[in-house]
Amino acid sequence: MTEVTTPLWEVFIRARNGLSHKHAGSIHAADSEMALQAARDVYTRRGEGQSVWVVRSSDIVASDPVDKDMMFEPTATKIYRHPTFYEIPDEVGNM
Repeated sequence: MTEVTTPLWEVFIRARNGLSHKHAGSIHAADSEMALQAARDVYTRRGEGQSVWVVRSSDIVASDPVDKDMMFEPTATKIYRHPTFYEIPDEVGNM
């Protein structure tokens, strides 16, 4: 017998305007519309979301942690990219 599996979707929620979307978890759904509805029902029960994104897990491409040095080492030689390179005036406060 052939087993039919429902696609896995990753859920990202933005709590309020101005913030970035954060990964909330995963759900199984047949299509994108059902995934949005299930994500809303499961992850925003208390009205904490402004926006919901769902992405099919199979469509996500990620780097391998083994390749960490190769991926991120070149940034160490570019000190101008580090916030410690700049002096922040006292009037600015927290950044």
